[in-house]
Amino acid sequence: MVKRLLAAIGVVVVVGFAAVAGGYAYWQHRVSAPITLNEPILYQVPAGAGFNQVVRELESQGVIEDAWAFQLLARVEPERVPRLRVGEYQLTPGMSGLELIALLGSNNVVTYSLTIPEGWTFRQMRELLNSAPKLENQTAALSDSDVMTLLEREDAFPEGWFFPDTYRYHLGMSDVDILRQALSRMERILDEVWSARDDDLTIETPYEALIMASLIERETGAPEERREIAGVFKRRMEQGMRLQTDPTVIYGMGERYEGRITYADLREATPYNTYVIDGMPPTPIALPGRASLEAAVKPLPGETLYFVSRGDGTHHFSRTLREHNNAVNRYIRNR
Repeated sequence: MVKRLLAAIGVVVVVGFAAVAGGYAYWQHRVSAPITLNEPILYQVPAGAGFNQVVRELESQGVIEDAWAFQLLARVEPERVPRLRVGEYQLTPGMSGLELIALLGSNNVVTYSLTIPEGWTFRQMRELLNSAPKLENQTAALSDSDVMTLLEREDAFPEGWFFPDTYRYHLGMSDVDILRQALSRMERILDEVWSARDDDLTIETPYEALIMASLIERETGAPEERREIAGVFKRRMEQGMRLQTDPTVIYGMGERYEGRITYADLREATPYNTYVIDGMPPTPIALPGRASLEAAVKPLPGETLYFVSRGDGTHHFSRTLREHNNAVNRYIRNR
């Protein structure tokens, strides 16, 4: 009798263990099973979302079948459940539930990019940031000076201080993040370029180099011309000549500029009109790239004092006023 009782108990224990083992195996199968997608989709982990909320939402969207299996995983084996990160993730067919959960706690978020072209103004940069998809806008209602205060540069005029380049961002980032990156890059690159400057410059400070670089940037898009234009500006300043560069006139006109400048515009007294003022304008007039910064501190030696656009993106450089006037007649007045 006792032997039969012990045998029965043994059978019950074995069956119990088998049931537990089977249940564990089934549970592991459910969390490891492929997700139910036929094509890639984007899934967003919102700010403040908890793990249980996310798996329930994934179940309701048909991405996973058993939210309970993942909720149990978080209770029984919490070390296998990463801390979720806010952002967008690309879910692909064939990935397992465990791979999905690992992805949602990783840095592999979907990223976007925006490009700030060389020669753009700060106003154009702000308009681009305001319209960038998925980028939180925190500065749309702020003035330029308020933006600089937010960036802890309250004494700086913003023009020129943001490096033009392609920047990547993801959901959860803001325009302030991009502004900080661009500002930091410009400060670092300007320091690098200034430390390698020529010894005989007419400009005396890194900020003056930034101003000069912005003039060069706005005058030409031809890389081979940048240093020669810098040389022209340097020699004109050395000889007490005005820079007489049209982009400064345009910048001084602001929103009044409608695609052309007149003789009256050239004579208008603004702080930026280099046909009227001596030397450089008080601030940069655009966002210069590295090549223009380097040209500003390493101008090309020579004798040219004038240049005029050929109409194809390049310029004709002249040593004398007579040669320059002939070039103006050829490339401007006859066009």
